[in-house]
Amino acid sequence: MSEILKDRKILVGVCGGIAIYKACEVVRFLTKLGACVKVVMTNSSQKFISPIVFSTLSGQKTYTDEDFFKVENGKIPHIELARFSEVILVLPATASFISKLASGQANELLLATLLATKAPVYLFPSMNVNMWENLIFQENLKKLRNFGYLIYEPFEGELACGEVGKGRLPEPSEIVEVVKAHFREKSLKGKKILITGGPTREPLDKVRFLTNASSGKTAYFLAKEAYYRGAEVHLVWSFSKTLAEFPKLNYFSDIPYPKVYEVSTTKEMLDVCLEIFPECDIAIFSAAPCDFRPKIFYPGKLKKTEKLIIEFEITEDIAKTLSQIKKPYQITVGFALDEPSKLEEYALFKKEEKNFDFIVANPLSTMGKDVSDFTIYTSTKEKKKLTNFSKEHLAFHIFELISKEVFKRSNLC
Repeated sequence: MSEILKDRKILVGVCGGIAIYKACEVVRFLTKLGACVKVVMTNSSQKFISPIVFSTLSGQKTYTDEDFFKVENGKIPHIELARFSEVILVLPATASFISKLASGQANELLLATLLATKAPVYLFPSMNVNMWENLIFQENLKKLRNFGYLIYEPFEGELACGEVGKGRLPEPSEIVEVVKAHFREKSLKGKKILITGGPTREPLDKVRFLTNASSGKTAYFLAKEAYYRGAEVHLVWSFSKTLAEFPKLNYFSDIPYPKVYEVSTTKEMLDVCLEIFPECDIAIFSAAPCDFRPKIFYPGKLKKTEKLIIEFEITEDIAKTLSQIKKPYQITVGFALDEPSKLEEYALFKKEEKNFDFIVANPLSTMGKDVSDFTIYTSTKEKKKLTNFSKEHLAFHIFELISKEVFKRSNLC
């Protein structure tokens, strides 16, 4: 895990809605990730949850309208909270609160704080679908967007009232991911990135195939990290259960939502990469394509016999093929997997053979695991050892190196 949220000052404004229980999880997650979180509750929110709950979860004082006119040592609460905040989240943001904010009201502590702050404000609306679609409410949203408020639209699904439609507050984990993305430096804005991920499948017959133990987690975290840094992400994805939705940063930014291309075989993965790679600035080959495939595909289902001899052939080498059309400005990253005793020699050979700028060496035990040891060999022949690293943390470090390389090359132009 990266320390992107460590010591960050985050204000969470909580309104009175049934989705308030998710706000508790958001505060808990942010605090666990090292952020300093303060909570301001509206009067209606206290009908659902006591302020002591948020104080317990955050380890900080929870503010209510009772604090609005309490001036201590010359410090005015809404001004101090406005100055404290690096970013403000309002969740659940009710229709009533949003309408008050759109009209510039400041008769509550949270409203006054939002009017006084210079920090970015993210609103996470949650309400009945008919309230969401109401034209007056939509006009208020439009007004707030024009004022610079960052509005994360609600999900569609079954609502607390029993109706089905748009109005659900996003899950706490997704809200936390939005905050992580906010604090990422947009060092790759305008860059197009190709990432391959997951294990390919080479069919033997209609029901059987050859594959490997790759989970695809590394590629997912790489894609997410690139997206958070502002890149246009193209993820060529072979079968894996790991892939999850990315937060919708395009609700309030011009960062394009990642494009995912689902493939099955190594040949399919290569074909898609050949289309995307020529226009990319950066390519990361983190997939685990099968090196072999059955030479003969059986159109039905092979029956059980005493003996079965299967002849294999070598599959296409995706990275090596693309290295032959690599342009001088393109940055490429590869991965090497082998036994620990052979790993360094194999990684350096592969880096040279496929013209990688960086290569990540990881032992066989990495397959399917969340945490492992890694060694990154850089474009300047440095060797960076990462011990007991999560794949999310690895992705962060890979893109730190890539961002530095991009900056270095831009200064040489």
